Amino acid sequence: MENPRTETARDHDDRDLIENAETAPSFSGASGGNLERDVASSAELDAVDAPDGIRRVRKQDAIDHDQSRPHDRPRD
Repeated sequence: MENPRTETARDHDDRDLIENAETAPSFSGASGGNLERDVASSAELDAVDAPDGIRRVRKQDAIDHDQSRPHDRPRD
């Protein structure tokens, strides 16, 4: 006799539903985009000059990739 969990898994198998679903983006928001890849490439180049430096995503990076907009208000 098989494990009851195996039988339950077979009874509730939704493989057909998943395989026949329409394709959709595999990500949302900024994840998986070119922004992270470009920042990582820039960090690798910066590491040559300053190995101890840390490169993070900055507002300007998001603006350059059309994922954000610059402020409309002047600074105080």
